[in-house]
Amino acid sequence: MRIVIAEDDPLLREGLALLLRAESLDVVATAADPDGFLAAVDAHEPDVAIVDVRMPPTHTDEGIVAAVEARRRRPDLAVLVLSAYVEQAFATDLLSHGGSRLGYLLKERVGRVQEFMTALHRVADGGTAIDPEVVAQLLSRTRPDRRLDRLSPRELDVLALMAEGLGNAAIAEKLFVSEGAVHKHIRSIFAKLDLAPTDRTDRRVAAVLHYLEGR
Repeated sequence: MRIVIAEDDPLLREGLALLLRAESLDVVATAADPDGFLAAVDAHEPDVAIVDVRMPPTHTDEGIVAAVEARRRRPDLAVLVLSAYVEQAFATDLLSHGGSRLGYLLKERVGRVQEFMTALHRVADGGTAIDPEVVAQLLSRTRPDRRLDRLSPRELDVLALMAEGLGNAAIAEKLFVSEGAVHKHIRSIFAKLDLAPTDRTDRRVAAVLHYLEGR
């Protein structure tokens, strides 16, 4: 796994690089700003990019903008975004540009090495990883999208775990139910959210976007 890190804090940037190299992963480049990051992506053709949301010069959304541009240049690039705070708009904006091989984690998660590495590998393997704290905060908010009201409490539980990026087996383990039961819940979720199967839409990602935008 070839990795590029984009982080303007030198301590976190080098700490991440040391952590990943200790896990026998290949950190091919690090960058302190969006331009350096995009140049590294072009030069090294990494498999995964780890990108800070807030980067120079304004420290607002430069990281997200750079991540979207990197995916435009390399559509198969896996991107794991790091943020110091829960920023729902950035999470949904990133997912709306394509839901596979994407992750959004709080920086504090890096210190929990096993959780961080699990999320990184999930994203690299083609999945999604949304920080549980993002999901937890969304649960406490009102939801204008009334389609979510169609879901049962158990279906909302399943969708919340889907939003974290868990697969059916992991969801079944968390909820102490069978994989078959999870599969039935997910089919029901798709139906209640009016998500018909198409060649252009990943219904799992679409359901998560409804959840993130509607809570």
